[in-house]
Amino acid sequence: MALTHEDRTAVTDLIAMHGHLVDSGRFDLMDELFTPDATYDVTDFGQPPLHGLAAVREAALALGDRNPLGHHVTNTVLTELADGRIRALSKGIGITTTGTCGTVTYDDTVTRTPAGWRITHRRVLAHRTPLGLTGLLPAADGHTFG
Repeated sequence: MALTHEDRTAVTDLIAMHGHLVDSGRFDLMDELFTPDATYDVTDFGQPPLHGLAAVREAALALGDRNPLGHHVTNTVLTELADGRIRALSKGIGITTTGTCGTVTYDDTVTRTPAGWRITHRRVLAHRTPLGLTGLLPAADGHTFG
């Protein structure tokens, strides 16, 4: 089944809403973004994967003032998977309280639920060197470059 324009808009809005909710501390609304059993993989930052919404909330609260002031998401690319889920790749820019910034790639798996599209798995990949991430961008035939 091909992705409709409505699906593309809903998933893109879902990914964009993450920054708004996190930056405002609205962890009580994370179920509008993620499934209850979602995995939030931050192993690229030396932390174990977070499983479930409570773990994501606790990790963010534990970071306290080390959380970015702003999460800005751009360049979202959606690919429909054979099982009807969507793979969403997007770029993230985080601005810290010291004025520094960093960039990541969000590699999301998004599933249609009775409540709408929700992220079931998010892998956050830090960019530490130029031209450093390969093998993520899907080609037209569904394979990945790299």
